[in-house]
Amino acid sequence: MNWTLHFLGVGAAHAVELGSSAVVLERDGAPVLLIDCGPDTLDRYVAAYGEPPRALYITHTHMDHVGGMERLFFRLWFDERWRGRTRVFVHAGLMTWLQGRVADYPSVLAEGGVNFWEAFHLVPCTRGFWLDGLWFDVFGTRHHMAGTSYGVALAGSFAYTGDTRPIPEALARVAAGSELIAHDCGLVGNPSHTGIDDIEREYPEPLRQRLRLYHYGSEADGAALQSRGYAIARAGERIALPAPASLRPDAG
Repeated sequence: MNWTLHFLGVGAAHAVELGSSAVVLERDGAPVLLIDCGPDTLDRYVAAYGEPPRALYITHTHMDHVGGMERLFFRLWFDERWRGRTRVFVHAGLMTWLQGRVADYPSVLAEGGVNFWEAFHLVPCTRGFWLDGLWFDVFGTRHHMAGTSYGVALAGSFAYTGDTRPIPEALARVAAGSELIAHDCGLVGNPSHTGIDDIEREYPEPLRQRLRLYHYGSEADGAALQSRGYAIARAGERIALPAPASLRPDAG
């Protein structure tokens, strides 16, 4: 099997020309899991695959990562072939914020009689989740405030941080081997996001060689990151991944 990570968008919230940051894990060219659903993500996904996502993981509830879920609701609800089929994996600790952000508007349909989550198959998780026989690890990140953002990893294959400050302890646990690490990074860090100086201070050189940087602020910023010797992701790019390891949830 061939495994790839397809970057639908790579931009920071203000960098609309780069697309909302979102990726798709692919197996032999077929989508397995969409990670995040920003305002333009559904259009990019359907353009690539011709149908809505069958599985979606949400890293956190800032609108550049969940702003497309209302449109996804309508796409699923009004097509009986898809209604209730798309699995949405989300850390249980995010459910209050996700409910308030995308699902709590009075009468999701003007006609009434429909609950937002009826269009989906909602799967809350904590340590991780199973999908298509694969165990995905969920890990806390450092974004905005504690307990509001969670990355996802597939052992042996990849780790995707979502928006984060440096998290060396977490990556040492979920991506200690040859995994590709898709990491939030701009030219300058702030209390919610990683900057390139943070990367060079917090991560050892062997790990830095496995990074693919995204969530940068412009094409010029991406070029500047490259000029410092780092690999960046580009919208539409597919990156080959190592094959995932065989996993089960930690019995502890």
